Amino acid sequence: MKRHRRSVPKPRRSPSVLEHLNPNAAGIDCGSAEHFVAVPADRDPIPVRSFATFTGDLHRLADWLTACGVTHVAMESTGVYWMPVFEILEARGFTVALVNARHVKHVQGRKSDVSDCEWLRDLHILGLLRSSFRPADAIVALRAYLRHRATLIESTATIIQRMQKALVQMNVQLPLVVTDIAGVTGLRILRDIVAGQRDPQQLAQHRTYQCHASEAEIVAALTGHYRPEHVFVLQQNLELFDAYQRQLTACDTAIETHLQQLTAHVSAPTAPLPPARRRHTLFGNEPHFEIRTPLHRLTGVDLSQIDGIGPYRALRLLSEIGTDMTRWATEKHFTSWLTLAPNNRISGGRLLSSQTQPSANRAAAILRLAAMTLSRTQTALGAFYRRLAYRIGKAKAITATARKLAILVYRTLKDRLVYADPGANAYDVQHRVQVVRRLRQRAANLGFELVTRTTGEVIEGAVS
Repeated sequence: MKRHRRSVPKPRRSPSVLEHLNPNAAGIDCGSAEHFVAVPADRDPIPVRSFATFTGDLHRLADWLTACGVTHVAMESTGVYWMPVFEILEARGFTVALVNARHVKHVQGRKSDVSDCEWLRDLHILGLLRSSFRPADAIVALRAYLRHRATLIESTATIIQRMQKALVQMNVQLPLVVTDIAGVTGLRILRDIVAGQRDPQQLAQHRTYQCHASEAEIVAALTGHYRPEHVFVLQQNLELFDAYQRQLTACDTAIETHLQQLTAHVSAPTAPLPPARRRHTLFGNEPHFEIRTPLHRLTGVDLSQIDGIGPYRALRLLSEIGTDMTRWATEKHFTSWLTLAPNNRISGGRLLSSQTQPSANRAAAILRLAAMTLSRTQTALGAFYRRLAYRIGKAKAITATARKLAILVYRTLKDRLVYADPGANAYDVQHRVQVVRRLRQRAANLGFELVTRTTGEVIEGAVS
């Protein structure tokens, strides 16, 4: 039996001496109280200096780099200490590379902050550092607003849990008869309890027609032991809840204003805004202003046409990835940055592992949530998810579907494509054609033929 010989890859040509790709590079080790900066040794008698983190010192840092003829700067993305110096240097015209600390932490010989900045300088001069992605400044501001909004929502959820705990301690089982105690019925009852009302019959009068529980059930649930200390805790948390709601309203106003500023200088897209594919249900945590129109003007496409991506989810996604898809050469680079692509570990031509690497990428988390909403939809993406979930499990199916969504987003933004869902039936038919084709090829290799069971006809080609 003839064994298949694996082709030997050609050796990569490399110069005997590493080329200085960025000769005018400097390295900065960022800290909370001071930054250590290293420039090339031939640019200054003291090539390593330290600067305080005050704004005036940061401008003196930029002046020193300019005097030394530095054009490229590398710094590690540690904490949030790098942000002020990054923004000042970028505004002064430097090409700033924000480096993932994980990529340089294994370099041997680093024992101090001075060694850190010197290593960053030397590696950046040789072109061995890869800059992390950071969107345009206007998108960075939008991202800050939306991340702060998500923090407010998380804090509100914590306050609601504390109110539920106070109710349980009083044996007031309102969460059992009301779906959301922060809804219309729940808030009316809570405000009445804080105001001093204890009669379950009076409290049950706040029941609205949307409430599934009967009035008798609500009366039974509201019969409790109203201890003063628990009512006080409930009152305090209810006031915090109202404060967070006011903060959310102010944050939504700021986001809407920033979107108007972003789209003010953008020319109107040639293609009109397509009609919404479905009636969008506004959830309680979503902004209450129009999102599709400014996003369409900003990008020229409507991402909400893609299944699983609503207007608010599209807004959050664009705040993380920006609108310029040329920052990634191909869709594979984009999915790799999202950590949604398989992280293949190959040794000796054998695949050891292909698990996706762990990551805190917020854009990937948004796409995973979008993939989870497709599980019961009669769409092509929903059928794709269900097929993979049956075969390899839900967790891996979510990742694979999120990767497919990422590819659709990339192609939509870069090539201005309009997504049209073929439907679950069309996907099932296409998948059946592919399965039959593979079976026919495998049967032919083994010396057999595929025969239709009902008619007895030999399957020669693809079937529909």
